[in-house]
Amino acid sequence: MKVDVYNKEGKKMKSNVELDKKIFSIKPNEHSIYLVVKSELSAKRQGTSKAKTRSEVRGGGAKPWKQKGTGRARVGSSRNPSRVHGGSAFGPEPRNYKSKINKKVKLLAKRSALSIKIKENLFKIVDDLNLKSLKTKDFVKILENLKINNTKLTLITGNPDKNIYLSSRNLNYINFISAKNMSTYDIVNSDMLLFDKTSIEVLNESLK
Repeated sequence: MKVDVYNKEGKKMKSNVELDKKIFSIKPNEHSIYLVVKSELSAKRQGTSKAKTRSEVRGGGAKPWKQKGTGRARVGSSRNPSRVHGGSAFGPEPRNYKSKINKKVKLLAKRSALSIKIKENLFKIVDDLNLKSLKTKDFVKILENLKINNTKLTLITGNPDKNIYLSSRNLNYINFISAKNMSTYDIVNSDMLLFDKTSIEVLNESLK
């Protein structure tokens, strides 16, 4: 499947780029996208929340009052969960939120997410995105030429360029990633995908 390629001035070039139909034009499996995105977001959780139990709360070593003869209910510790300043009965404990997803499901999810974007024409391919300067305004100028400025954008490059990263990191609507490290969430969490030609070559090869 051949698609148009643009230069940094926003003009359509004579050459096209080939998208592998088995990657960019499959019938989307939305459930695989759901499973993989859920897994990727879960893996980002720290899992460090912790509440102290009655054995971990400071104090409560001595019995508050004697067992009998006071007319009050018997109490063994001032730190039991039913009392003020007591420990937590069923509080959170540190845990790992990661869930295992099969490689074939991950691959299917990436292909499905890409196919949805391509089908809805929510993408642009640029011949070359390398910049000579580190100025954000120069990068914004490219986006304006492509008519995708102020759009929630995932920028996917084959060979990550330091100048592009430094020029785009101040823009909160830009997610800059390498084609080799691209996740399904990076694809779906954007309104537009911006590729360079090298990234298409990497994806055609790695997502076979």
